Amino acid sequence: MIIVKNNGYLEYKNFKFRCALGKSGIKTKIKEGDNITPKGTYKILNIYYRKDRIKKIKSSIKKIKINKNMGWCDDTQSKHYNKQIKLPSELSHEILYRKDNIYDIVCVINYNINPTLKNKGSAIFLHIAKKKYQKTKGCIALKKNHLITLLSLIKKNTKIKIS
Repeated sequence: MIIVKNNGYLEYKNFKFRCALGKSGIKTKIKEGDNITPKGTYKILNIYYRKDRIKKIKSSIKKIKINKNMGWCDDTQSKHYNKQIKLPSELSHEILYRKDNIYDIVCVINYNINPTLKNKGSAIFLHIAKKKYQKTKGCIALKKNHLITLLSLIKKNTKIKIS
């Protein structure tokens, strides 16, 4: 089991990596946009990655190449809320194909996925950290090489416990 603690560290077996968390810390998530990293135990569903920037990811988790027309819906009124969508879109969304590198690897955590509750929070990812581990909007972010190492070690059924 991957353990993520409010002290800003992610641990897995003998590894301990510094990580960035949501601006409001780890708590029970209240609503979309609250900047909380949701407390609980989850699975990593898929790994999205930029093939033009990431040459090789070794993982047993399903990998999906990010294209320029991919987004993630954060529109609380949409039936596509907290799901991948095709861009361009009129719906409020995050762009997965970004100029910066934080979404070069995006691991979708099954927070608020099945069932998806309106306004309970969307796009909770494990992704690449910004410089100096700047706080996120609710995601968990690691250095690129640490994320690649972690993904090579875990299995499809490895859980992530955020506490």
